[in-house]
Amino acid sequence: MRPQSLTPLFAQVTSLPGIGPRLGKLVEKLAGPLVVDLLWHLPVAIIDRRNAPLVAEAKAGEVATITVTVGQHLVPHSPRQPYRVWCSDDSGRICLTFFNGREDYLRRLLPPGEVRVVSGKVEIYQGEVQMTHPNHVVPLDQRDSILRVEPVYGLTAGLPQKVVQKAVDAAVERAPDLQEWQDATYLARQHWPSWKSAFERAHAPAGEADLQPEHPARARLAFDELLASQLAIALVRHHNRILAGRSTEGDGRLRKRALASLPFDLTSSQESAIAEIAADLAKPERMVRLLQGDVGSGKTLVAFLAMLTAVESGAQAAMMAPTELLARQHFATIAPLADAAGVALALLTGRDGQRQKKATLNGLADGSIQLVVGTHALVQEEVEFADLALAVVDEQHRFGVHQRMALSSKSHAVDLLVMTATPIPRTLMLAAYGDLDVSKLTEKPAGRQPIDTRTLPLERIGEVVEAVGRMLAANARVYWVCPLIEESEEIDLANAEERYRLLSARFSGKVGLVHGRMKGPEREATMTAFAEGRLSILVATTVIEVGVDVPAATVMVIEHAERFGLAQLHQLRGRVGRDSAKSTCLLLYAQPLGETARARLAIMRETEDGFRIAEEDLRLRGAGELLGTRQSGLPDMRLADLAAHAELLQAARDDARLVIDRDPELTSPRGEALRALLYLFRRDDAVRTLRAG
Repeated sequence: MRPQSLTPLFAQVTSLPGIGPRLGKLVEKLAGPLVVDLLWHLPVAIIDRRNAPLVAEAKAGEVATITVTVGQHLVPHSPRQPYRVWCSDDSGRICLTFFNGREDYLRRLLPPGEVRVVSGKVEIYQGEVQMTHPNHVVPLDQRDSILRVEPVYGLTAGLPQKVVQKAVDAAVERAPDLQEWQDATYLARQHWPSWKSAFERAHAPAGEADLQPEHPARARLAFDELLASQLAIALVRHHNRILAGRSTEGDGRLRKRALASLPFDLTSSQESAIAEIAADLAKPERMVRLLQGDVGSGKTLVAFLAMLTAVESGAQAAMMAPTELLARQHFATIAPLADAAGVALALLTGRDGQRQKKATLNGLADGSIQLVVGTHALVQEEVEFADLALAVVDEQHRFGVHQRMALSSKSHAVDLLVMTATPIPRTLMLAAYGDLDVSKLTEKPAGRQPIDTRTLPLERIGEVVEAVGRMLAANARVYWVCPLIEESEEIDLANAEERYRLLSARFSGKVGLVHGRMKGPEREATMTAFAEGRLSILVATTVIEVGVDVPAATVMVIEHAERFGLAQLHQLRGRVGRDSAKSTCLLLYAQPLGETARARLAIMRETEDGFRIAEEDLRLRGAGELLGTRQSGLPDMRLADLAAHAELLQAARDDARLVIDRDPELTSPRGEALRALLYLFRRDDAVRTLRAG
């Protein structure tokens, strides 16, 4: 049960003053539906309103808070003209200007003859001091409430700054004093305030320095969030270790047959990954292991050999991929190997015919089908296994948690191997999985050549089209990636449909188009035509980023490369260079290039190492923007900045492990306080989430 003391923070935002149902929807969009969400919504800037000059001393461009006597109202004759109110002090006069001003409202706000305090940006127009739409107009007795450093919050359309400020103030006021959950010695060493003081200070910054991630109040709150996250992970890990697993050991006979049929040797990192997975499978605890490998590093083969281990022990194994295209590709890769090993393999997708589907379901239920590759069709209720020992989930961030859980729950104590081609920086790995066991594939298979990566300004696109023409004459196949599907009023970017038209005019009958809004069958038909060589150029949006395997494609053109994240550029480049032929990647950019975009493109030219690229991406963009952070199962951090708080993340992980070692049920006084922390950050449901790996 959630501690009673937290109840005020878990009320709806509409319970705060000034937030009715209409504004409530906007606040929910901005920060979240509950009062506690506004506590996490920290200021992004400040406005210093302590400058209080006389009218004659006010300087153009400055924010000033001025005490004046209200004079004449000049009501405009037409709604196009501004409404003006002249005011003055002993030193001179100032004109307050309002567009679309309502007379009744402005006369109540600024009654002639009365003293008012106005605050806003000063302008000088034709020698006269002006203030357009003052941010604050209050009676003299409220002057002190304005003469302060004002926090500025991120907004969403339709939500005024004042409304958010007022709501946040009320949320901070509701925050209870909670029992301290941090280790007292660590807290003292860091010189951090208590939880409640940290909030009050973070929402009342006194200067620019208070907005920095290393400010004591912000660092303290970031550590709270990181500790909640790491503790949730550690609790689940502890729980999984207590759960009985199963020991899956094979005799190696099927693996030997499969390996003998390969025309190449395994890389050393493939061999060590296979050994690590086999050792985990043999243990009586349940395995949850992540297999990280760059594009084209041979993950599918490693996973397949792990699946054969399960079959050697008399059980079954399943591999789940996020799209039908990817599932069919994995199936095509492992079918000849399964054949060589003499193992029954099936494919299960949502598009299978009734007869075929029934045969597959029967084979899985009676055990005559030992291996299956499929989409999320594998987790449907009607799918039953005779004895599933290992579940492999590919590109797991594309699945919902319940789908991963559903596959794991198809049998008793299923071991889980998660594959990803998105290299995750160590910091993010730690944030998402704690100390999850990881196998990394760091080499490319033998015979692959480095990809020649070049950057060119968009003005030279004509030369690129000419070069593509020469490459097509030599039977090359080309990917051409654009950032948008169709023309957009707001952003003038190359769009896929327009590029498709232009290239089709030049290379008639040789160009195909794929994007995310096309129907699945239509998209797959185009992909197949490209894979089989009936089309030579594939114009695409980023739908081709993950798992498209056309070894014959040797050219990748990316328009507006400056708009893509590093990890995304790396994924796209990985679609070529999948064979022994020489491959080229052309990154076209619009000028002028910003500093970050320039650094990004330079790294792409320098290296093909996905892990280095991922670390650089984190450094350049911060965790929130990293490719797919929102989708990838990585926790959505509101207070911690994983790039700036990497050391705190390590400390949080160590502290969480210590807590679990000493007090796994959280029953000690500190344990009780830590329970409140888990509820505060809504990590009570994260515990269920993480159980799925």
